[in-house]
Amino acid sequence: MNKSRKVAVNQLQVGNFIRLPISWKDHPFLFSSFRLKQQAQIELIKKLAIEFVYVDLERSDIPPLTEEVARTKVQTPQKEDLDSLTIEMQKTKTERIEKLKQMRRDLQKTEQDFDRSIAKMRNLVAKLRNRPLNAIDDAKELINEMSEKLLNSDNLVLHLMGEAKDDESIYYHSLNVAVLSMLMAKELGWDKTDIELVGMGSLFHDTGKLKIPTQLVRKKTPLTPPEVNFMKQHPVMGADLLKLAENFPSGAMPIVLNHHEYLDGSGYPRGLKENNIDKLCQLVAVVNLYDSLCHPDTQMKARTPYAALGHIYKNFKTQLNQEVTGKMIKMLGIYPPGSIVELSSGQFAMVMSVNLDKILFPRILVYDAMVPKDQAPIVDLEVEGLSIVRCIQPMALPEKIFKYLNPRERVSYYIGSDK
Repeated sequence: MNKSRKVAVNQLQVGNFIRLPISWKDHPFLFSSFRLKQQAQIELIKKLAIEFVYVDLERSDIPPLTEEVARTKVQTPQKEDLDSLTIEMQKTKTERIEKLKQMRRDLQKTEQDFDRSIAKMRNLVAKLRNRPLNAIDDAKELINEMSEKLLNSDNLVLHLMGEAKDDESIYYHSLNVAVLSMLMAKELGWDKTDIELVGMGSLFHDTGKLKIPTQLVRKKTPLTPPEVNFMKQHPVMGADLLKLAENFPSGAMPIVLNHHEYLDGSGYPRGLKENNIDKLCQLVAVVNLYDSLCHPDTQMKARTPYAALGHIYKNFKTQLNQEVTGKMIKMLGIYPPGSIVELSSGQFAMVMSVNLDKILFPRILVYDAMVPKDQAPIVDLEVEGLSIVRCIQPMALPEKIFKYLNPRERVSYYIGSDK
């Protein structure tokens, strides 16, 4: 059954979910698809000189009028001046388009900063074996830049970044853990020294995996028990590798060794308990688990950011520091960047960024069939009066919407700020 039906404009009712059959540039509404909320919207559509629209019956609160009822219905003219309302809506739309362009410029700048950081990660890992002192100096410079931005920017925004390359997952994972761990340390009120120690430890926490054969790290079939035990030694291998660099901060070394240790002693490689795991390690353990659930090695199915947070909250109460877990959930919002959501308007969208001062109102990229993908509206939920109804699996999207929103297989974050 076709959910969408061609309906004459005079049959429209408040509560119908419609799609306008004209270009986005030729009408004053922010979207080409939306639910009618007031009679004034219907009167404006009549002024667009179109004879029909498409009504999505499944998403409508009420069916459109029948032709017979529409003919007999007395049309009560609107009291307000529709011309001035049209002008006002068009002005608002133009302002939003300008704001959208600025948001895209800000996001592009953040993407460039992120790409530079990934390039630095690539270089410092390459230097680690032969020029370890230089590698650590480069890392300190990168972490200092990040901490300066964290501590000196107002209105911090956590942005969703572009797709990672398959062969560079260690760089993206390490930088992701560093960004989120430093951000959480800042939100927990830690000082600059601890924030930077968390950053250094996070950047190098998985360096031990560089000493594990690539075919084992990327093995698609289940690991044998000896292989699992060997993999679990990567924290020790990483610490041994970093001992070659005498300028690596001693306060960050426990993070490399203990990022898989759990408070109840069920972690590895040493099965430490809470009183032997410092607060920096406890923080990084939470962030590392979150990013690993979103982007596991080939043995497990990746979870969406939303599902990963829920899994940690429900299943790791005795293993992880609950203050840190709670802070991460609060910081990322209920729907972290990268989540695919359905809106109260009936539309599908992807969460693009979270302003840490307004976590309940993320910015979202909205699917609209009538708007070119490169002009897709990124909207502020608070400004638009929209809400998120539910989070959905990307693979549940219709193919055309999936291609439009382009959900990230690897969700990476970076820090920007609202101007």
